[in-house]
Amino acid sequence: MKLFDSHAHLDHERFGEDRDQIFAELESAGVGYVMNVGCNLTSSLRSVALAKKYPFVYASVGTHPDTADRFSDADLAMYRNLAKEEKVRAIGEIGLDYHYPDGPSRMDQLRCCTAQLELARELKLPVIIHEREAHGDMLDLLRGFPDVTGVFHCFSGSKEMAEDIVRRGWYIGFTGVVTFHNARKAVETAEAIPLERMLIETDCPYMAPEPYRGQRCDSRMIVKTAEKLAQIRGISLEELADATAENAKRLFGIA
Repeated sequence: MKLFDSHAHLDHERFGEDRDQIFAELESAGVGYVMNVGCNLTSSLRSVALAKKYPFVYASVGTHPDTADRFSDADLAMYRNLAKEEKVRAIGEIGLDYHYPDGPSRMDQLRCCTAQLELARELKLPVIIHEREAHGDMLDLLRGFPDVTGVFHCFSGSKEMAEDIVRRGWYIGFTGVVTFHNARKAVETAEAIPLERMLIETDCPYMAPEPYRGQRCDSRMIVKTAEKLAQIRGISLEELADATAENAKRLFGIA
């Protein structure tokens, strides 16, 4: 069994003291692959460095909507150049986030996301979407990019929205949220969509699953999310792990 953590931020400063130890223990935790996801130029560069250092780590590059107001043409040019690296397999994490009233304007977020979707289309790479309280605008934007697909990570929408996204050829990412006692929407989505469209992720250092909720999350904890999803689907942990790993490998073009 080799679990694929399809969305991690192990370059984060919260791993500054024990990052090497975590990577050394991933195999014994059943983790065979990690997609380390960029949120801005700095973290994208760190993600690429981790992918070069560890054979089981892959990278994505992109600007998160939280910093869309600082996104520049120079950033886009750097992402285009970084995407030439063999182990850069996606553009992300990109998207729209309307949760914080003092965050970047919707205009800045739409501009930033559109430019990166255009880059993904140009490079024929999948995208990793962060979407929060912006369901309508996100789907409207993606209608202009029918040839771009990817994953809605840490999906927070309805079962019906997930089914629509899956029909368009996209994947849905499940975090430790699905283990929470009040995770009704995540459970409903996990019950509804096809197994071949499910990915598992930690989003570490965030979203630690039960029984670690409230602690710093890392990729070693992903088995708890896999166990919960296997329970929801009525299948074995091994079957869930194998299926979601194959899904991630297919999406990210990993042999």
